[in-house]
Amino acid sequence: MIKPTDLPDTIPVFPLGGALLLPRSRLPLHIFEPRYLQMIDDALKTDARVIGLVQPLRRAKGKEGDKGPSLYAIGCAGRITQFSETEDGRYMITLGGLSRFRVRQELDGFQPYRRAEVSWDGFERDLGKEDHDADFDRSRFLEVLGRYFDVRGLSADWDTLKEAEDELLINSLSMMLEFEPEDKQALLEAPSLQTRRETLVTLIEYSLRGGEEEGLLQ
Repeated sequence: MIKPTDLPDTIPVFPLGGALLLPRSRLPLHIFEPRYLQMIDDALKTDARVIGLVQPLRRAKGKEGDKGPSLYAIGCAGRITQFSETEDGRYMITLGGLSRFRVRQELDGFQPYRRAEVSWDGFERDLGKEDHDADFDRSRFLEVLGRYFDVRGLSADWDTLKEAEDELLINSLSMMLEFEPEDKQALLEAPSLQTRRETLVTLIEYSLRGGEEEGLLQ
């Protein structure tokens, strides 16, 4: 089992709005910008192969610093578990979610991508066994999800959703469904699987009601 002390104190960070990586989950990414291609090259040269995914904070135009947009304080690190290179030099990678982290400070350097000193304190359970939601009412949850899918014109393998483990189901939907970056951040920062499920249901109900805040499920 990986311990926080096994993780590096300095990692490359990849600002990617609307994308969410969670511990023990997998996220495929298509890498094509030159600076991030170098980030992948450099990460693959290390034993850890770790990259931190962080949501950028929204700012008014012209307010970004030289490095780019400001970042949320909490992100999630993933290990490059699979990668392939296309003929024109792009990367198709898969990140396996390891642990959330807190950005202590961004570091200057000669790399074209951003790097940060991070702390893993407070996220020890991310490196442990999968989480469970003792109060999870799956049939009620799937009923709400079904209405959301109908409204959005989405399809699903409902037999698989009914059988999936709690964490796999909730985390996969949190990563897959389209929400605003600040909503994705709320799902990331949820302290437990139960809290993440409650946040997810609230976001789904909010979407179904067209943004009205009254009558949301808890």
